[in-house]
Amino acid sequence: MGAGIENESELIQTYLAPLASKVRGAFGLTDDAALLSIEPGTDLVVTNDPIIANVHFFASDKPEDIAWKALAVNVSDLAAKGADPRAYLLALAFPGPPERDWMAAFAQGLGAAQQAFGCHLIGGDTDHTPGPLSIGVTAIGTVPKGAFVQRRGAKAGDHVFVTGTIGDAALGLAIRRDPRLFDHILSDADKNLLVDRYLRPQPRLGLVEALRKHASAALDISDGLLKDLARLSGPLGLELKLEALPLSAPARAALASDGRVANLILGGGDDYELLVAVAPDQMAAFVRSAGRLSVSDIGVLQTGVPITVIGRDGVRLEPDRAGYDHFHDRSG
Repeated sequence: MGAGIENESELIQTYLAPLASKVRGAFGLTDDAALLSIEPGTDLVVTNDPIIANVHFFASDKPEDIAWKALAVNVSDLAAKGADPRAYLLALAFPGPPERDWMAAFAQGLGAAQQAFGCHLIGGDTDHTPGPLSIGVTAIGTVPKGAFVQRRGAKAGDHVFVTGTIGDAALGLAIRRDPRLFDHILSDADKNLLVDRYLRPQPRLGLVEALRKHASAALDISDGLLKDLARLSGPLGLELKLEALPLSAPARAALASDGRVANLILGGGDDYELLVAVAPDQMAAFVRSAGRLSVSDIGVLQTGVPITVIGRDGVRLEPDRAGYDHFHDRSG
């Protein structure tokens, strides 16, 4: 067992204050609030998405992975709104004093994440809880005034695009629960890739400019493709062909070995890819603006039809679940 942190002051000043050192308005985390100045002609975008041990991550995960995920899932929300990350607040509630080695690794993970995402810690709080470790991040970003991309706004005839690949994180979670899963199908490298997609989401910040210019609506996929697609489409529907979904090579191999994997791909959650509605006359420009980031057209929004899934054999699928439910599902 490592040495435990003695008090709140040690935790903040030793491990967290260095993460705020580049922001003058953070005051070295010695004040009760932070001061932010924003450029004229910009709007603030604020989001909050906490994660809790054995609900959103495993308590036994590496602290640097936990820290990365805590910030990444919030930055992903900013990216979906077309916002550039600027700063974040951090609220930590521990069931007991953390060990110094754990806290050092957690701070290292936060440092790596904030460097990758272009934002810095500016404040927050630490506390004790009778429950499991809880990590609350409030992320703050900016967009040019009037350029915020709402979840609602898609119209009939819009094409729905998705970034990256779908289902990797859900498969990674399944492997994290049972490391021997897919042993006869996937190599260790393939399984590690999937688990890493679960542990370390990658916010699609490279798409924010394209969203501002060309998107009718957008959100990130946190609770499952089908559930978040329904949030994007509102009263509209779409025929979704399983073959049209962008899958990684390991996910495609897992699906080929067991058709039930489709349930994880469609409803597993934790992808943190972006779903984007784009009008037909904006499609070419949107794809060009995406640059190196892969974007895949998965269907056209229509009136008077539900969201349906068509399997590889042309038969309609009835997935076991539409997506993650915060009151019934657990990661750990």
